[in-house]
Amino acid sequence: MFYGAMEGSVDIGDADMDYVAFGKGQKPLILIPGLGDGLKTVKGTRLFLARAYKLFAEEFSVYVFSRKNYIEEGYSTKDMARDQAIAMDKLGIESAHIMGVSQGGMIAQYIAIDHPELVDRLILGVSVSRQNDTMQKVIRNWIVLAEDGDYKGLIIDTMEKTFTEDKLRRYRKMYPAITRIGKPKDFNRFIIQAHSCLNHNAYEELDRIICPTLIIGGDADKVVGEGASEEMAERIYKSKLILYEGLGHGAYEEAEDFNERVLEFCLS
Repeated sequence: MFYGAMEGSVDIGDADMDYVAFGKGQKPLILIPGLGDGLKTVKGTRLFLARAYKLFAEEFSVYVFSRKNYIEEGYSTKDMARDQAIAMDKLGIESAHIMGVSQGGMIAQYIAIDHPELVDRLILGVSVSRQNDTMQKVIRNWIVLAEDGDYKGLIIDTMEKTFTEDKLRRYRKMYPAITRIGKPKDFNRFIIQAHSCLNHNAYEELDRIICPTLIIGGDADKVVGEGASEEMAERIYKSKLILYEGLGHGAYEEAEDFNERVLEFCLS
């Protein structure tokens, strides 16, 4: 059931990077998570991740990477892509299918732009290529909450912005428990990563992405804004767009066939 799930850390020169690996396939599939990585890395989550992404484990060797530990001020999504490329080299991964979700998609864009030889197929989930008013407002508010140490407020606002009302009816009952678990010792890592989202702008370079690309999101995204997926699809040559009607930033969890659509794309 857990497909040999293991945890590791790779030295990328100035720091190390946590990752989880599992699966029985020969071809690597790399998953890059979103801004939540700023609150907690993948360390200690190998069984959870192996269950969550078990659909990919039969066909691929799956790697889920955090950002490096001990990130510095001004650390950008482009810097994160560079470090991801270094980590792949250190682990002997010559190329892979790469899926980035939310901020992970921003990083994945730059991997495909700056290191095209590393990417066989690219999946950009609920992501964005440049700034818009919705994204600026939401993430700036999260930064304020983090600077105030308001973990409860940050988690609740993230949930409320991410999921549909149907999902939230179930999650709200769990808010008292969810908001007491996982609070970081400090919020600096999250704040730096949040600022990297606010400064991300790969839009003009998207036409440099040459690998087959799947863009998948919801048409009611309250985090990266409506139209973000369509905008990327217009700039990336021969990309495929899947847009879930009525879903938002949590489409990766709420759409029952999200992983199936990704797997189909990876195997096509």
